[in-house]
Amino acid sequence: MAAYVSVGNIHAFYLAGQVHREQSYRQDSWSSGFSSRTIPFKVPFSWSSGVSKALKSGRCGCYSRGVYTNSESSKPCASIKAISASSSTKYYDFTVIGSGVAGLRYVLEVAKQGTVAVITKDEPHESNTNYAQGGVSAVLCPLDSVESHMQDTMVAGAHLCDEETVRVVCTEGPERIRELIAMGASFDHGEDGNLHLAREGGHSHRRIVHAADMTGREIERALLEAVLNDPNISVFKHHFAIDLLTSQDGLSTVCYGVDTLNIKTNEVVRFISKVTLLASGGAGHIYPSTTNPLVATGDGMAMAHRAQAVISNMEFVQFHPTALADEGLPIKPQTARENAFLITEAVRGDGGILYNLGMERFMPVYDERAELAPRDVVARSIDDQLKKRKEKYVLLDISHKPREKILAHFPNIACECLKHGLDITRQPIPVVPAAHYMCGGVRAALQGETNVLGLFVAGEVACTGLHGANRLASNSLLEALVFARRAVQPSTDLMKRTKLDLSASEKWTRPVVATARSLGDEVLSKIIALTREVRRELQEVMWKYVGIVRSTIRLNTAERKIAELEAKWETFLFEHGWEQTVVALEACEMRNLFCCAKLVVSSALARHESRGLHYMTDFPFVEESKRIPTIILPSSPTTASWSSRRLQNIRSSSLVDC
Repeated sequence: MAAYVSVGNIHAFYLAGQVHREQSYRQDSWSSGFSSRTIPFKVPFSWSSGVSKALKSGRCGCYSRGVYTNSESSKPCASIKAISASSSTKYYDFTVIGSGVAGLRYVLEVAKQGTVAVITKDEPHESNTNYAQGGVSAVLCPLDSVESHMQDTMVAGAHLCDEETVRVVCTEGPERIRELIAMGASFDHGEDGNLHLAREGGHSHRRIVHAADMTGREIERALLEAVLNDPNISVFKHHFAIDLLTSQDGLSTVCYGVDTLNIKTNEVVRFISKVTLLASGGAGHIYPSTTNPLVATGDGMAMAHRAQAVISNMEFVQFHPTALADEGLPIKPQTARENAFLITEAVRGDGGILYNLGMERFMPVYDERAELAPRDVVARSIDDQLKKRKEKYVLLDISHKPREKILAHFPNIACECLKHGLDITRQPIPVVPAAHYMCGGVRAALQGETNVLGLFVAGEVACTGLHGANRLASNSLLEALVFARRAVQPSTDLMKRTKLDLSASEKWTRPVVATARSLGDEVLSKIIALTREVRRELQEVMWKYVGIVRSTIRLNTAERKIAELEAKWETFLFEHGWEQTVVALEACEMRNLFCCAKLVVSSALARHESRGLHYMTDFPFVEESKRIPTIILPSSPTTASWSSRRLQNIRSSSLVDC
């Protein structure tokens, strides 16, 4: 059973590393003794005030005794040059994990104050941002208002959003758009010369700034161009973040860097820094069909959980209602897609109509807003149609609109469909729901602070309180821009007060890369093959039991199956020579997928109601008494499975006073 904890008790948790138990709590044991505490808050709850006070109170004096300290003098510490003590250790003022809109926007600001390392798993452009089609929502029309945008966000979020966070984001959003334009991002304009503002599901006004149906790609282009031209910024591509480097200082956990795996050279590279921003995106690949690129394996959420960060609202997984259904295309793709092709919300915003295969329009039956209902409603409606009619996809038709407008607004979608024999100006598009966006993540306050000192978060990896139980369309890029910018001031303040100890690198044990030489060719091949098989099995379990419609029985089944699957996988690894500190890309991704899947299931089991994206057949109604965020406190490092335990062991303190 869950413990109900007040804001004051969460404050105590942040400072003391434990929670006062007002009642007994439900302890979830997933596998190998993994345990976590899933805790909903009592109402009333103020996200920003409660969390901000708790986080800020830990920063008012010495950052950490002998580990990470603030200068007692008013003289700031100097920015350090990018130092490589060796090819395996690098020192920077700031380390940023992720190269999407959140990470890059933050980088461009903090680089004015110090050196920055950008860690990115693939090519710098390969991020969820690059695949974002629809646009960025912001109040830029005189007929619109911040209050209206706030109301739409709260309604879409099933009133689980934090009102102060929503106000901050909706108020600061327009200025963030203007900054992007000043940096060279090119958005569509109407015939009157003003920005063309689209409308999407859940919005009461036209407020979506876009670049045709490739908005994310255009924003990524503009930001990357600026980043690559900044001499203070170093981009490390093909570096997979393994684990955050942390140390306990009394009651506080302190972060000051990250271990990475250079995928090209198979070397472990350690980054030591004064400030770390986690902007690593989501975890779409815990499901078999997702609009996310292959890099979205929940690495940031899992790393943060292992580093003792608080996680929130992981039950709210957004399934985009309209991903391209390859089975319905005249010419099917020759090979399976690595990720589902998104059909943007804007197609419905521009008048697209949903039909079942009997050409019956069905959305008005489910919601008076029809195709303009929020995504959770549309996804559940499509899911219901598919199950009732035993069909594999529905149809989204925009062909009744003028051909030239369709091609102007949706050139990317038109081109992709045409490759497979479908002309969207004449034929309906086959669509099906796919995993799309994590509304939960690492719990953050109003300036991106977490309960781990020195660690900030922004973008999809963060849970800021904006989205509540369901993200309003086009609010994700907006949130990333706003929180990346808000995290700049506290980050630079901390950087200026902190000095690095250049001997810090050797204070932790180093991960060891798995090789054919150390394990043997045959064993390594077997481990890789099993890992791929287990990954598919985990994804199928999540889709079947933790999908759009859930129940307690199905979630309990998922919990059991995931535990068995993880135990089977870990047992095989460790019986074949694997050790706690051994790393390899596919194995590390697998441990992160397991970690995130368990966080989702645990959160879902704790919520005994249907709200937003979380629909339970045995708790089908919204319960006002349960209008509270779900909180997952850190697991015990001594009883956790490999997926939930950090690889390094701290040997001693590492950072010193100025």
